[in-house]
Amino acid sequence: MRFPDFIHVINFGRRLALNAFFVLVPLYLLGLGFNGWQIGAVTSLFAFAPLAFSFPVGWVNDRFSIKGIIRGALVLQGALFLLLSQVRVFLPLTLIFLLLGLANNALDVSINNYFYKNGEDENPNRKYSRLVFWSNLGTAVGPVLGGALISFSSFGVMFAVFAGFLALLQVFVGPLRQGRFALVPIRDYGRNLVRKNTVLFSTMIFVIGLHWGVEGTVYSPFLKTNLGLTTLRLSLYVSLSLLALALSALFIGRLPFDLRLNKRLFTLSMALSGAGLALMVIPVLPVSFGFRVIHEIGDGFLGALVVLFISRLFGKESIGGSSALLLAVMTTGQMAGALIFSSVGYRYGLIYPFIAAGSLLTLNAGFARFCFRRAEY
Repeated sequence: MRFPDFIHVINFGRRLALNAFFVLVPLYLLGLGFNGWQIGAVTSLFAFAPLAFSFPVGWVNDRFSIKGIIRGALVLQGALFLLLSQVRVFLPLTLIFLLLGLANNALDVSINNYFYKNGEDENPNRKYSRLVFWSNLGTAVGPVLGGALISFSSFGVMFAVFAGFLALLQVFVGPLRQGRFALVPIRDYGRNLVRKNTVLFSTMIFVIGLHWGVEGTVYSPFLKTNLGLTTLRLSLYVSLSLLALALSALFIGRLPFDLRLNKRLFTLSMALSGAGLALMVIPVLPVSFGFRVIHEIGDGFLGALVVLFISRLFGKESIGGSSALLLAVMTTGQMAGALIFSSVGYRYGLIYPFIAAGSLLTLNAGFARFCFRRAEY
């Protein structure tokens, strides 16, 4: 294995465990007797952690360490998975979800910053598409493995297995590069955030984050209730469609870096993502799955292009904290989406969050076009 590939193993593995949890845990909470508001509140706390911790983690990445944060976050996430197999009461679960959000956010920020600060001479399209591909491939594989474990055993076994898997990933942390660190004045981060380019881009990615709130609260219940899928078939639906998410990110990497083309692809991707999300509610399994694949293709393009454009907004010395602030913006969207769409879905019908979030994404494509005309990236 070549030296740089260790970061891809970590990224793939932690995403595998995280997305199995993220997609399937609403079913676990329903089984514990939680109502729609409680599920929305718990998953919102998972999303809330980055609001408080994204910038401190990014600042530590700029000033002191990336490897240490990755190592500590893997330990914390594994320990919390073990606790999940034992705790079934609402209030303790809210704390576990908050800390899981912290661990996941620390990994998101630190792994992204590892890429932002390394590989200066590499084609940006290829560089960031590889980052997103391995992340998305883990995202695709996780639910089907989790669904199989649940079908043949239980949620508790799934949590314990993934805790052990996260512990094994520690082997791949040691060989990572240390990176270069610098002391950046706090005011520089504030200046980065209030620039016109950053404000416009932040607005775009906030809306992208909203639809993650749908996927973390009503996605698996929709597949189970409206399409009549068993837990294993539900997991296959999710995982197979997510393969399109991973492979579409690779497509971006095959393109030469062309800023004008990347802007057009960003706008097209947003429209594809929104249309696919809204139309996947059609209650015919092959049709629903086809539109879900379209949504994931759009999301795969977006995933690679979002990190690429963020890499162009900030200098390497301050990109750790600055990019972490943008991740907090996206997570704010996820938190708002979880609260709003779970309440709407469980009260009025599980199809409506998908239609609303998909429509917002499609409208956001028009806003993205406006932003790219008004600002340079």
